[in-house]
Amino acid sequence: MTTMDASRPTIVVFDLGGVLVDWNPRYLYRSLFGGDDAAMERFLAEVCTPAWNDEQDRGRPWAEACELLARRHPEQRALIEAWPARFDETMAGPVRGTVEVLAELRERGVPLYALSNWSAETFPHALARFPFLQWFRGTVISGAVRIRKPDDGIYRHLFDTYGLRAGDTLFVDDSLPNIEAATRLGMRAVQFTDAAALRGTLVEHGLLDA
Repeated sequence: MTTMDASRPTIVVFDLGGVLVDWNPRYLYRSLFGGDDAAMERFLAEVCTPAWNDEQDRGRPWAEACELLARRHPEQRALIEAWPARFDETMAGPVRGTVEVLAELRERGVPLYALSNWSAETFPHALARFPFLQWFRGTVISGAVRIRKPDDGIYRHLFDTYGLRAGDTLFVDDSLPNIEAATRLGMRAVQFTDAAALRGTLVEHGLLDA
């Protein structure tokens, strides 16, 4: 093995939402707002905001989250409670092409892990629907450990739990802050844009054949 080969990553760590699972609350709320995208966008910017959802990814129970928000927006209670109640409708399906890349890595015997910002209460919906989520040797869900990316702690939890070395891993995520945190901790990291670009990067790192 050459020095270059020795420095190559041997493990791939995947984010899930936006990389393998096509998740977006708009898939649900577009139907609830009857196609009124302007009203939907106001609701997602002012009521069920990304910051509000982040707290569920950090471990806040959905019942508490919905109740706190419904007290401030009582007229929107039904729409607020729809998020966890109809969570399956926020997932359109697998991200095009990425599951095939994951399958190639699996076929080659590359160790695969997942590190995702996701509510521990809603993640079982994804597990039940997408068999490929069972392909990972280990999965860390932010809501279960109560730490969100890009906090260093969740990456260190992954390393410690599964005995991984940062320098052996290639991390794939669609969020630039998450990529920057991983790089700072010594992981190789690539910001996901599409499956073809990801496959090219994996080839460059010797994890897949051209």
